[in-house]
Amino acid sequence: MSLSITDDNLNEEELWQRAVAGDDEAREAIIVAYRPLVFWLAGRFNVPSLVKQDLIQEGMLALINSVDRFEHRRGVKFSTFAWYRIRGQMINMIERSEHKAPLPVSDEIIERWTTPIYDDDNEIWMSVEESISKLPKRESEIISAIFKDGKDPKQISRELGLDISHIYRLRRNAVAHLKEIYAIK
Repeated sequence: MSLSITDDNLNEEELWQRAVAGDDEAREAIIVAYRPLVFWLAGRFNVPSLVKQDLIQEGMLALINSVDRFEHRRGVKFSTFAWYRIRGQMINMIERSEHKAPLPVSDEIIERWTTPIYDDDNEIWMSVEESISKLPKRESEIISAIFKDGKDPKQISRELGLDISHIYRLRRNAVAHLKEIYAIK
């Protein structure tokens, strides 16, 4: 038997309860019921048709992830929760496809920041640490965790409860600020 939100004897709250309890049919019914939201959001973007198909696929992945992460007892509408997550993932995909996503930091820059430069009083090495501490708090936190502590951006994302794309954005901004300070091109 296939479940649906439109079934007379089943409301959305019951579906959520069953989905949380591990009922795959209830989970699938919720995904199917909110699938039009993905198509509607994809239609709001002015992109070529080939990209639109990828956008829909990305949106479906975000919808499935939203269903799995949604806490229905918090009193927030699922459509609101899913709308932001789907739209955000679609925007991230467009940015990646347009090469606006954060670029990896070159090994040369990492080496300059992580290898102490020994002069008489370690003045240059200290200036790097001082420069990092002068960055905005989150940027300083991220750049220190990545380059000083050797943590992976995914690990930092999990620890801080931030989206991975936000971690990369903060890293990109911090790197840009430090490049300005040291006039690195």
